[in-house]
Amino acid sequence: MDKKEYRILIVEDNPGDFALVEDFLFEQIEAPVVLGAENYKAAAGILSKCDRDFDIILLDLSLPDKTGEPLIKEMIEICAGAPVIVLTGYADFAFGVKSLYLGVSDYILKDELTSLSLYKSIRYSSERKKIVSSLEKSEKRYSELFHLSPLPMYVFELETLDFLDANDAFIKHYGYAKEELLRMNIKQIRPPEEIPTLEIGLLQDSKDHKDSSLGIYKHLKKNGEIIQVDIQSNFIQFKEKNAKVTIATDMTERLNYIKAIEAQNEKLREISWIQSHVVRAPLSRIMGLIPLIQDADDGAEKEMMLDYVIISANELDEIIRNITAKSTSNDDTIKPH
Repeated sequence: MDKKEYRILIVEDNPGDFALVEDFLFEQIEAPVVLGAENYKAAAGILSKCDRDFDIILLDLSLPDKTGEPLIKEMIEICAGAPVIVLTGYADFAFGVKSLYLGVSDYILKDELTSLSLYKSIRYSSERKKIVSSLEKSEKRYSELFHLSPLPMYVFELETLDFLDANDAFIKHYGYAKEELLRMNIKQIRPPEEIPTLEIGLLQDSKDHKDSSLGIYKHLKKNGEIIQVDIQSNFIQFKEKNAKVTIATDMTERLNYIKAIEAQNEKLREISWIQSHVVRAPLSRIMGLIPLIQDADDGAEKEMMLDYVIISANELDEIIRNITAKSTSNDDTIKPH
């Protein structure tokens, strides 16, 4: 016997049917907690006052105060997510299918009811509720991660390339209104020259069914600004459509910063070469002239050598000025982030 605790509400106006269902429950379940209601009003009162949800609701479709489809709709609305199993004496296949569409977990004819069939229905309905609840929680977590993420994210359909969803960060960064974006496809956020690359990449991803794709691509904002983004995407099922969820991290400023650093490094290499080659010539002349001046007795010769020293010093000063200009010319363009 099943030792799990089940809280079960039987909504049944026929005392004989109620007793039979209760006996069936005790044949398969060790200690079910069973409550009964003779009509819809009594069931609604129990459900509103109960401090704990029921695991299962067994519902007769012919109650004194409500029957059929209206009864199902009202019960689904107030049952707090508990699976509802319909027990009926009327064999109406079309209505049975419709009741499942309305949210009923199972539809069983009373004439075919046994303790085992009732227990199986309860177990299957209970497990189905857990799975559905788990999926709902998973979808909620996805929604929270997606919409609250500070990184721009979007979802697009693989077949049409249409946008299916986009988070607030994407809307804010790219400048489109969400309603506008959902009428677009992802080609419209790519510069025209990038479309062939996009199509080739999507075709290859679909062929290989890669879980993720990485790379730097150009995107187009609504204002016409072209940005470079790092793309990471994964295949998902979104509202029964084959889709991809994509994170688009704007790398434009970072890449511009790297380019500025590389340009500055090139200037530093040029300055280093100047220091090791161009500066050495006038400096060597000055150093060679100093001992000659010190040893010279002829005033005219000393004055001539001093003129050479001044020329070399001026040349050295000009070189130093050029070095200083090169080292400071682009300092204001390098802004670390």
